[in-house]
Amino acid sequence: MPAESLRWDTLDALKNSPKGKIIYKTYWEQDGEDILSECNAPPSLSPLAGVFLKGLSARPLQKTCSLGSPSRDSSPGQSEDVLVPSSAPTSPRLLAPAPQSPLISPPPPSSTEVEEEEQNTQDQEMDREPSPELNSAPSPTPPPTISLLSPRATQMAGCIRVCEEKHRAKAKAELSARQEQQERLVEAVASRESEQLKRFEEYMELKQRQDYQSVRDMMDKETQESLGRQEKLKEEHRHRMKIQNLRLREAEQQRLREAELERQRQVEGRERLRALNAIQEEVLQLNQQLEPSALSQATPTHDLASYSMRGNQLCSQVSEVVRTTAEGRFPSMEDMAVADRALQDMRALVRAMQLEAAQAQEKRRKEEEEEKERRKQAELQAQLEEQKKSAALSAKEKARKKGLQTKAEESTLKWYQELQGSANQCALSFDDLNNTKDQQSKRLKMELQKAASIPISQISRTSGSKLREIFDKIDKLLSGRSVQSGGKSISASQHPHGLSFVSYKLAEKFVKQGEEEVASHHEAAFPIAVVASGVWDLHPKVGDLILAHLHKKCPYSVPYYPPMKDGTSVEDYQRILGYRVDDSGVEAQDSFLKRMSGMIRLYAAIIQLRWPYNKQGPAPHGLNNGWRWLAQMLNMEPLADVTATLLFDFLEVCGHALMKQYQGQFWKLILLIKEEYFPRIEAVTSTGQMGSVMRLKQFLESSLRRKEIPPPKGQLSSSFWRT
Repeated sequence: MPAESLRWDTLDALKNSPKGKIIYKTYWEQDGEDILSECNAPPSLSPLAGVFLKGLSARPLQKTCSLGSPSRDSSPGQSEDVLVPSSAPTSPRLLAPAPQSPLISPPPPSSTEVEEEEQNTQDQEMDREPSPELNSAPSPTPPPTISLLSPRATQMAGCIRVCEEKHRAKAKAELSARQEQQERLVEAVASRESEQLKRFEEYMELKQRQDYQSVRDMMDKETQESLGRQEKLKEEHRHRMKIQNLRLREAEQQRLREAELERQRQVEGRERLRALNAIQEEVLQLNQQLEPSALSQATPTHDLASYSMRGNQLCSQVSEVVRTTAEGRFPSMEDMAVADRALQDMRALVRAMQLEAAQAQEKRRKEEEEEKERRKQAELQAQLEEQKKSAALSAKEKARKKGLQTKAEESTLKWYQELQGSANQCALSFDDLNNTKDQQSKRLKMELQKAASIPISQISRTSGSKLREIFDKIDKLLSGRSVQSGGKSISASQHPHGLSFVSYKLAEKFVKQGEEEVASHHEAAFPIAVVASGVWDLHPKVGDLILAHLHKKCPYSVPYYPPMKDGTSVEDYQRILGYRVDDSGVEAQDSFLKRMSGMIRLYAAIIQLRWPYNKQGPAPHGLNNGWRWLAQMLNMEPLADVTATLLFDFLEVCGHALMKQYQGQFWKLILLIKEEYFPRIEAVTSTGQMGSVMRLKQFLESSLRRKEIPPPKGQLSSSFWRT
């Protein structure tokens, strides 16, 4: 059959067509691509179909029937004629078949049309770059109108189209079945996994509840056990606290006994140390008499060598005892016995040497009595004068080394007692204000005390005008005029002894500010002191009360070391020394020194300042009192930790003013402190109390090195009073 003979040609045409080369891939549908979009597209002719038909016009009809799918019989020359485009414009009449041809029929849509469209696209690209040979060729004559496809080719294209549709429908059916199967599998797997997840969550919740219950049971059990242990521990703690309190009370009593014994030991040790120093001094002076140069040249020196050697040995023994005491401990009774024995031996040695020297001189005098009588008399006279000088020097050194005073001078002590007596009389004069039954007196006392205390508490370094307002308020109160206090008008003249009460409380408050405010802030001493000096200048009675309160709270400001009288308890004696004693015991040494330092700084500031608005004249308590205090302080034996602290504070605040006032005499006093008094301070100071000693030493060395004492920090300048 003709159709069977063309089977292979048809298959070759399908194979070489663009649709025959289609590749199907399964992921196209998943990506959203339409696989059959081009197969469903309606057939159409390319705009360059006219050019293609124009090139085929000169061929026979049987050749044109095979256009669109090249056969194995076509020659290369014919293929080249088909691809050669023409540069002539495409006529619209070439797009439709001629009516006169009996072979014209509408071409059915087939795969050849797609091939023709691709061929036309290639022709269009070739039109953009035309060959010069084709352009130069003469245009052929218009061909007769021909048919594009034969009925046979059209039938073949239709068969191909039907086959493609069948395969496409079959692929769609298989694809949809495959998709439904996959969806069922995914749904089954998801359902099974969801059920397993629910069972697992239920199991985990069960385990969590079981764990929580077991932990809670365990915690309840441990809580009960811990409560029982706590009760037992509390009971043990209460029992131990009782025992501890008993031990603490016993330890405190033991500490007080040991402190009293230690104080007595310190006093006895210092007495032994003074005696040891006196013994050493006498031994050294006697040893000087053993030197050959101390005797007459008439005595043979070789006979005195043994005495000199023995004297040096005795001096070495005493020096060894003194060296052991210089290491921070007092000499013992054995040390004193050794020193006394060495002193007795030295005295006997000197007497023996003097006796031997006298015998030698007497023998020589007898031999040369006539020849050298006058020289002998001169030598004896020189020896007597030298002995007198030595005795005078020895007596002077003994008086100097014997020891300093342990109590204040009689005049100072009398002055101190007079101030305390006047303060006590002032306190007794307003005793009726202390009557708690009289409500009016009680109210007046409280208001007067507030009017006296509040202005002093407001003193600060804010401005000079503020200080002047405070001073004027205090002056009005002491003058008996009315002042405003707490929104009320109050006057000291409302009571017969109101002025005495106000003066007493003002003085007490000034000293308390030094004890508390100045102790914490050293620069606060100057504004408080300048107001106190101004009040002292206008109201001398207040100044005496300030001194009385200061001496009572800080006896070292006299200076005065109160002795311990018979029958006085340790607590009462510590109160007399200035310590605070309450139910909890005696205050710490650091707190005590801090308060004493604040009051000494306030006193040092008062003696160098005066109120700038008062009339010029001598200060109410000037620098001469500072010189008196410093001199009397150096005439008394130093106290451990106290003397060094107070000297440093006093010199740091008042040293610059004393230097300007006394100049050379002041520097002699500083040199005396450095060379003679400071070693005494070091001798009575233990290792744990060297802080204040080192501060004093550095201050003295720095002042002597620079020959200058800087002004104290916080001193009020002239610009302060203009604010």
